[in-house]
Amino acid sequence: MADRSLEGMALPLEVRARLAELELELSEGDITQKGYEKKRSKLIGAYLPQPPTANGAAVVRCRLQHSEGAPRRTFRSAHIGVCDVREAAARERVASTAGNRPLFYFRFGVDQALPQERRAPVTPSSASRYHRRRSSGSRDERYRSDVHTEAVQAALAKHKERKMAVPMPSKRRSLVVQTSMDAYTPPDTSSGSEDEGSVQGDSQGTPTSSQGSINMEHWISQAIHGSTTSTTSSSSTQSGGSGAAHRLADVMAQTHIENHSAPPDVTTYTSEHSIQVERPQGSTGSRTAPKYGNAELMETGDGVPVSSRVSAKIQQLVNTLKRPKRPPLREFFVDDFEELLEVQQPDPNQPKPEGAQMLAMRGEQLGVVTNWPPSLEAALQRWGTISPKAPCLTTMDTNGKPLYILTYGKLWTRSMKVAYSILHKLGTKQEPMVRPGDRVALVFPNNDPAAFMAAFYGCLLAEVVPVPIEVPLTRKDAGSQQIGFLLGSCGVTVALTSDACHKGLPKSPTGEIPQFKGWPKLLWFVTESKHLSKPPRDWFPHIKDANNDTAYIEYKTCKDGSVLGVTVTRTALLTHCQALTQACGYTEAETIVNVLDFKKDVGLWHGILTSVMNMMHVISIPYSLMKVNPLSWIQKVCQYKAKVACVKSRDMHWALVAHRDQRDINLSSLRMLIVADGANPWSISSCDAFLNVFQSKGLRQEVICPCASSPEALTVAIRRPTDDSNQPPGRGVLSMHGLTYGVIRVDSEEKLSVLTVQDVGLVMPGAIMCSVKPDGVPQLCRTDEIGELCVCAVATGTSYYGLSGMTKNTFEVFPMTSSGAPISEYPFIRTGLLGFVGPGGLVFVVGKMDGLMVVSGRRHNADDIVATALAVEPMKFVYRGRIAVFSVTVLHDERIVIVAEQRPDSTEEDSFQWMSRVLQAIDSIHQVGVYCLALVPANTLPKTPLGGIHLSETKQLFLEGSLHPCNVLMCPHTCVTNLPKPRQKQPEIGPASVMVGNLVSGKRIAQASGRDLGQIEDNDQARKFLFLSEVLQWRAQTTPDHVLYTLLNCRGAIANSLTCVQLHKRAEKIAVMLMERGHLQDGDHVALVYPPGIDLIAAFYGCLYAGCVPITVRPPHPQNIATTLPTVKMIVEVSRSACLMTTQLICKLLRSREAAAAVDVRTWPLILDTDDLPKKRPAQICKPCNPDTLAYLDFSVSTTGMLAGVKMSHAATSAFCRSIKLQCELYPSREVAICLDPYCGLGFVLWCLCSVYSGHQSILIPPSELETNPALWLLAVSQYKVRDTFCSYSVMELCTKGLGSQTESLKARGLDLSRVRTCVVVAEERPRIALTQSFSKLFKDLGLHPRAVSTSFGCRVNLAICLQGTSGPDPTTVYVDMRALRHDRVRLVERGSPHSLPLMESGKILPGVRIIIANPETKGPLGDSHLGEIWVHSAHNASGYFTIYGDESLQSDHFNSRLSFGDTQTIWARTGYLGFLRRTELTDANGERHDALYVVGALDEAMELRGMRYHPIDIETSVIRAHKSVTECSLLEDTEKTETLG
Repeated sequence: MADRSLEGMALPLEVRARLAELELELSEGDITQKGYEKKRSKLIGAYLPQPPTANGAAVVRCRLQHSEGAPRRTFRSAHIGVCDVREAAARERVASTAGNRPLFYFRFGVDQALPQERRAPVTPSSASRYHRRRSSGSRDERYRSDVHTEAVQAALAKHKERKMAVPMPSKRRSLVVQTSMDAYTPPDTSSGSEDEGSVQGDSQGTPTSSQGSINMEHWISQAIHGSTTSTTSSSSTQSGGSGAAHRLADVMAQTHIENHSAPPDVTTYTSEHSIQVERPQGSTGSRTAPKYGNAELMETGDGVPVSSRVSAKIQQLVNTLKRPKRPPLREFFVDDFEELLEVQQPDPNQPKPEGAQMLAMRGEQLGVVTNWPPSLEAALQRWGTISPKAPCLTTMDTNGKPLYILTYGKLWTRSMKVAYSILHKLGTKQEPMVRPGDRVALVFPNNDPAAFMAAFYGCLLAEVVPVPIEVPLTRKDAGSQQIGFLLGSCGVTVALTSDACHKGLPKSPTGEIPQFKGWPKLLWFVTESKHLSKPPRDWFPHIKDANNDTAYIEYKTCKDGSVLGVTVTRTALLTHCQALTQACGYTEAETIVNVLDFKKDVGLWHGILTSVMNMMHVISIPYSLMKVNPLSWIQKVCQYKAKVACVKSRDMHWALVAHRDQRDINLSSLRMLIVADGANPWSISSCDAFLNVFQSKGLRQEVICPCASSPEALTVAIRRPTDDSNQPPGRGVLSMHGLTYGVIRVDSEEKLSVLTVQDVGLVMPGAIMCSVKPDGVPQLCRTDEIGELCVCAVATGTSYYGLSGMTKNTFEVFPMTSSGAPISEYPFIRTGLLGFVGPGGLVFVVGKMDGLMVVSGRRHNADDIVATALAVEPMKFVYRGRIAVFSVTVLHDERIVIVAEQRPDSTEEDSFQWMSRVLQAIDSIHQVGVYCLALVPANTLPKTPLGGIHLSETKQLFLEGSLHPCNVLMCPHTCVTNLPKPRQKQPEIGPASVMVGNLVSGKRIAQASGRDLGQIEDNDQARKFLFLSEVLQWRAQTTPDHVLYTLLNCRGAIANSLTCVQLHKRAEKIAVMLMERGHLQDGDHVALVYPPGIDLIAAFYGCLYAGCVPITVRPPHPQNIATTLPTVKMIVEVSRSACLMTTQLICKLLRSREAAAAVDVRTWPLILDTDDLPKKRPAQICKPCNPDTLAYLDFSVSTTGMLAGVKMSHAATSAFCRSIKLQCELYPSREVAICLDPYCGLGFVLWCLCSVYSGHQSILIPPSELETNPALWLLAVSQYKVRDTFCSYSVMELCTKGLGSQTESLKARGLDLSRVRTCVVVAEERPRIALTQSFSKLFKDLGLHPRAVSTSFGCRVNLAICLQGTSGPDPTTVYVDMRALRHDRVRLVERGSPHSLPLMESGKILPGVRIIIANPETKGPLGDSHLGEIWVHSAHNASGYFTIYGDESLQSDHFNSRLSFGDTQTIWARTGYLGFLRRTELTDANGERHDALYVVGALDEAMELRGMRYHPIDIETSVIRAHKSVTECSLLEDTEKTETLG
């Protein structure tokens, strides 16, 4: 047998890999069967074994006997190492008697035979995947530890001497090099493809372990090399014959093997299913390989079925040829951001496991007692008929008095009634609602165990499957929807409940129970005796021996909040009760006190199931009684002289708190105190404290018996009660730093970061245990390594109901040795517990997989974090110790979040002090940073049915922003240590890159220009004048009565207007006042402090007539003088104004008492009131001698807080007005509506200058008037039938928010925007696409065309570079990758792609303007679609900065820059804005292709982090989108060049 001969062969890894490649080629059709056999024989010929010796023959005989169906199963000792627990324990205890705790460096004993009994494997699926879903632990453990509290206080004391440091970059986790093994699909070593024949024609055996190891090593090799296709199965399952014949045989077999209790696969939608074979208990057949219903299907690495007859290489070629040239949208969703993250450097000092590979540990033999019943129903029948008066269950009321005593006779009769009723009284005789094998929900409160017990055993007698769940109190219970999904997948249609519970359920007004969210439609059936029918005398339940049918389904909540159903067979149920009876030494008529939840876990197994098997008396303590009297369970132990008690460490802790030297307590009757949450390492504190207090009350040390359990593996381990009080329990002090690396290190020096663990006893009888690595392939751990505990036993769960894929990952695990060979042919079950097997076979648990948080490659347990947080003065700040710890993913790594309920009497200052101390303690104890620490009001976190914190719901609220904390402390700088890599600067483009023509680096140089002003014939009469003052005089003479300006008030009425001659005469009077009262000379500076209106315009031209230089200044706000007046004073002083002109009202405000408190009013320059003007005309109007002389100063404060004033000459002003006139086609017959602030930039030019130059009428609307009448601007546009209008983003936002719900009323008032040709938003920033689009959509019904809305762009060096105007193509929008922008690169992506940022064109380039994109550092030109600084050359460029206040680092070359190569003669002005040019397919008015300018952001505002550039608007947008309650956000930069949100 060539296949089987590989089992004992030690083949080199390269030979194994080559064999796996051959099998892959055979399955894909790249090689024939004959060629495969020839090459395979050649490879393994040198390694074939010699003829078998006597020992080898014995092995062969053992296998033959095993395959022929011998009555007992045996494990091959060559593949598994086991030590006898009792012998090893005896040896280790002798060696460790001198000390209190054994050392943790150990190696197990010799190999021995494994247990003979083993259940049949669960139905295997077609592919093995090693993703795991863990059981979620309850959140009500008590984390109190005096030792840990002292350690925390010591750590905090050390923190006072030093400042908490940021974690070093060496701790970072690599997301580039380190690839998770879960991302690949391992081969299925247990399944075979039916497409090809086997190697030997007569072989029908299962794949061998050596072949499995070959495939596994090859799969690992593929995972390392990034292969996407998994290897095929290691051997075949058919010997000759056609595939069609075998598919027919599969179908026939499937029909015969159908079982009602087998759960359906709800995770697949294919028509072909794998055959489900279940062997009866005791069968000796080896693990049957599953077969595919379709022999031609196999799975790729992505789980996608492909045809095995087509070569993967050919298929890849075909897919490549079919791929379009343009990448499809889905390919843009590949997240390659991890390439930018910091690569983790491995810590050379991190501890590594050094021990030998562990050997699987075997529990003692499960004994066979002659009087054990063949099933649990038979046990109930026996005790119900033999001892009907024997007490079975005693329930307690809230006062601690017995409420009801259920005898075994009553339990038997009530169970039969329940069984009969649900089978015969629901539905009709022809169509009963419940049949044997169906699932039924059990919904009973925690204070009614008697009704639950009768219903549970009634289901067992009726052969239906009970599904115990919690009582839904409201329709929005936390996790209730997931419970409904479980019931729906189980096909539950009937829910059994008690009368009191049925009355307490929420009901509709008609009295019916509403359907809960996510729940299926249920028939609620009350199981009280008055609602049950007495079965006829001839009816008797059919009591069978335990078989592989499902006995019950226990729900478990996963880490992500999903609920799964763990199926337990009747055989496993009985075997588990037998194992517990043997381990705990249960005997008949013993009394047991149960405080636990009797519907699941330890409370169900001991208080409901095992107790009935042994005819025990259970005293059930409800949770409501425990809240009133925490000592009630101790009192019942004394009252009933109970031998056993089942509690949690929480109950022990609260009993200690409530204990007040009660003298009548005697616990000497207890022989076993089962601690259900003994797997929690922090339960040891409660156990020790409880023993210290009650040892004087008769409690013995050996009585305390912690246990470890999980829903999948049931009871994993339990400490046995002994009579030897001289042997202390096993415990050890482990280094918490070592545990984060999964390594066991006994801590002997540093006492601050240690974890004291106690053993949870020995492996269960008849079970085998090992620990495997938590991640990747289930490989055995070393003896000093932490791993996930796996159990191989009959008494375990069978599957996740309806989830075959997840079942295979959890219930069918084959641990492997370091060489890749499986240790057993029988599957193990993952328990979800992290731990190790210590000396003497003692099991130690250090955490749970559900609470595991992997931060920067280190494992932290949530329970450990909770314990540390609670050790920091918990009673003062944390409400009832309610703390939730979970992790969220930030930058591809997990970050720790702590949420706690704050006591109502805690102040904000005290809470923040406590939060700071918690962060310090966690940093010292665990060496990890906390991402977020949030405090919420008391009783606001979602709760579980037993009162604990619902962890997954809390995490979901945190992610949704619905947690509503009262105090938050965010510390991303202490934990986000894998920040993106520093940007690698691009190499400079040298002169050699410039080619002939306008090309740079092989691309067109990014330069564009507007129309040439010299070639435009427009009959502009104003061109003959060099100065605006001359244009105004000319218009006053030629068209004196033409209205230039119309000012509207808040009601829309005309407040004032100016004709050409009125403006001219008023300007003359102001000039006279400046010369006579102000005694100003030619060239003096005058500050104009006016509100938006006509006075500002007249004052400006009055200054021009007098030869002065005007500076427009925004007046102070009367209600906010303290903050606005200093800005006015600063501009007046910086501009060196010799005079200040304003209105009489503002003049009084500047000299008021409030103003004196803000500034020194004595230092104001001469203040002139223009409300009282002289009546005479000036002798002559001043005419500048040179067009390059200063016309006015334009002052503004940037978003970075910098005040800068630019100089505008008369020539630049005239050129500016002419460029706008040509772009917007402004003529005297036009009317333009302007709703802008008239103090700087393009807003001032449009408000004051353009009408005089072009002659059109400007309808002025002060933006402040829109605060009282938001519709004023749009009503004016509609009333005056304006075609061109200008506004700001603030005006547009005000209209969008204020008029969003008034569009219908505005339409009724006659508002019509259909005549609007251009609506230009004036701004010095990136276009706000979201706002402009929402504005267009909102007023689309009022006639506004979407193409009418556009933007402009200007800056300090050039007040208007782009303006859409009336002609030209519509603005275009592109989508760029935000990650590329951070690296100063432009990468165009599709709309909707991740990390995409929409950028809208900033309007058409104005006539006479040339722009070029240059590298801001090298000053070299860039190519088309390259990001760089926008440089501009224009006749209306500003002449330079007049002065700079607040930052003297601006360079003088902002207005006089030259390119470093290329066109080095042209003088450019640097805008300080990043952007790029892109030549579009559109055509300009002159017939040439349109060049679009896209502005990204200002260089001054951008923040550079680690070489990457971030723009505040992007971060602010993300913050605003995070939650609907966030309306505004601002990003600030501190003086240390680190960015913080404000």
